[in-house]
Amino acid sequence: MPTPPKPFARFEFMIAWRYIRAKRAEGGVSVMTWISFLGIMLAVMALIATLAVRAGFRHEFVGTILGANPHASVIPVGRQVEGGRSLRVLSDYDAIAERLRGVEGVTGAFPVIRGQVMATANGRNAGVEVIGITPEDLDAVPLVASPELAYGALRDFPYGVALGVGVARELGVSVGDRIRLISPDGARTAFGTSPRISAYEVTYIFQVGRYDIDRIRVYMPFDEAQTYFNRDGVADEIEVSVTDPDNVLNMVIPLTRAAEADVIIWTWRDSSGAFLRALQMEDNVMFIILSILVLIATMNIVSGLIMLVKNKSRDIGILRTMGLSEGSILRVFFICGSSIGVAGTLAGVALGCAFAIWIDPIFAFVNWMAGGGVWDPSVRFLSTLPARLELDDVLSAVSLSLGLSFVITIFPARRAARMNPVEALRYE
Repeated sequence: MPTPPKPFARFEFMIAWRYIRAKRAEGGVSVMTWISFLGIMLAVMALIATLAVRAGFRHEFVGTILGANPHASVIPVGRQVEGGRSLRVLSDYDAIAERLRGVEGVTGAFPVIRGQVMATANGRNAGVEVIGITPEDLDAVPLVASPELAYGALRDFPYGVALGVGVARELGVSVGDRIRLISPDGARTAFGTSPRISAYEVTYIFQVGRYDIDRIRVYMPFDEAQTYFNRDGVADEIEVSVTDPDNVLNMVIPLTRAAEADVIIWTWRDSSGAFLRALQMEDNVMFIILSILVLIATMNIVSGLIMLVKNKSRDIGILRTMGLSEGSILRVFFICGSSIGVAGTLAGVALGCAFAIWIDPIFAFVNWMAGGGVWDPSVRFLSTLPARLELDDVLSAVSLSLGLSFVITIFPARRAARMNPVEALRYE
């Protein structure tokens, strides 16, 4: 008794390749093959490009948060003072900061002064957030010390103030100009509290890439901020940086114990958690929508195979009478459909990765074609459109495309395998 051929034998691939490249005059469906190939290629490309932009947006968003903001803030609990006012300050901030630096996983801890004031220059006004910080500690803020764009020198910070580029643009100032800061909580006199107005030289201008930072932030030397905000001998909070920002929530209890005071630990996840959850939800919805796009593209394979089976019914009858089993016929048409899916997926991966790699010139071209204004950083908070290729995203796109291509190919292939050879040859 002859030994049956092994599954996916060489002759099965040969027959499948003959059917795929057959011209319409020979009963093939080359047009449908190309349509199926292009559909899968474009769908996979769109999926990878979207996942890359999504990953890039998340990476840039988190990176600018962690690069220009503390990973955690130690904020004192408010207490009542004379006159019924609530006071939230740290009087022994140096000792607390020293204890926080001793916590395992903490890379830095420094006191700051915070306040909201109005800045004015050249007849223009802008609401800004002033942060009082020492020059040494400001040099440890990554995106301020090494920003996307900088004017002036950070070493001159002790002699003036540092502005975000959005503040400088709003006020129409540059390095060397002077701005006035107006605080409603100024000097206390017998007639009440009078606004405090002080002028400072702009010594450094930075751009970190987040509109909500570049547009409102002003840094002031710590000692000067204590005087300006009536915080002599105290600090508003202590900013902490850690080695693993993603697991900063695990540092809350150790930081609270090390502070040895009535404080609240406010992490970057607390301040940006809602936005991160919204991003995650948007990512999931976008992946589902694009998965449907890939499914629609792979359905073209079904249409093409059904036409191929109908056109090759005579060939199927002949092959069955020659001794080919149902399994061999099924595998022949499975190879026809799956090979289109594999080729389209590989081409889509190549185009999607190329789009993510060269997104800057592509985006510049689109922006030029649209006449500019396509990307508004005041709405999206980032100054450029980011893209970041991640292996998991590429693998998920490849797995989805190949999985759908293989699964839907089985149904028309089974139809071909179960075709009765007598019925197939009756009218031939």
